[in-house]
Amino acid sequence: MPTFTALTTLTGKAPAEALGDAMERLVPEPTGIGVFEMEDGSGLWEVGSYFTEAPDEAALALLAAAFGANPFVVSEVPETDWVAHVRRELAPVEAGRFFVYGSHDADKIPDGKIPLLIEAAMAFGTGHHGTTLGCLKALDHLIEDGFTASKVADIGCGTAVLAMAAARVWDGTMIASDIDQVAVDVAEANLKANGMGGAVACVEAAGFDHPDLKANAPFDLIFANILKGPLIALAPDVAAHLKDGGIAILSGILNEQAAEVVEVYARSGVNLVQSNEIGEWTTLVLARNAQF
Repeated sequence: MPTFTALTTLTGKAPAEALGDAMERLVPEPTGIGVFEMEDGSGLWEVGSYFTEAPDEAALALLAAAFGANPFVVSEVPETDWVAHVRRELAPVEAGRFFVYGSHDADKIPDGKIPLLIEAAMAFGTGHHGTTLGCLKALDHLIEDGFTASKVADIGCGTAVLAMAAARVWDGTMIASDIDQVAVDVAEANLKANGMGGAVACVEAAGFDHPDLKANAPFDLIFANILKGPLIALAPDVAAHLKDGGIAILSGILNEQAAEVVEVYARSGVNLVQSNEIGEWTTLVLARNAQF
């Protein structure tokens, strides 16, 4: 079955979201619609949709004109082995001393970099998304500033790339947890692929609700790259499991949500040290009862 895409760009979040809503009423209707801020600093938003039959290009042209968008580009997408496609197109990522790559780029590891192998099929946590990249950059800056950690927790670990990055730099107790057992299995597979089997304990847990996390607290460093709602709910537990002077690196936060997250954590004694934006995402570095 052929697939068609229709893509356009325009300035502003509100107009982009309104255009996305309007596209739901097209005939034939799209099977999916996405609205994303482009992470190139241009201020543009991309609105795209998928169709299982050729879209009405006249209707798309009217919508583009009505919302001040650029003309839609309509393409027929051939059937594709998407994993193979991503392997070809997903370039390695450098975040300070860290180099995240797929096995297809094993020959591109620069001298002096710390390599982290994450296969393209495991899309969340490859380092390309602004949240994961922000966390890796924050970790690199902490190391550059002389911070050390012998106990690290990666909450909501996904591929466990953050826990692996910490384990590449420091010896000690590294624990990666996720609420989804599939993610835990992926994390363990990634560790083995990197020759790091056993370097990070991978556990299934909601937040800090696991005996290993409780037994090894307080932690010097806690990663939580999830979403605003769960981060806010976790604030008291992060404070309770972080040692005095310990650091929390939080992401999965839209830029406009960052101030609320900072305020909630401050009430638990975990205070802002640094805030960094990559595209529409913010990464927060906070310290418990101290300024690093």
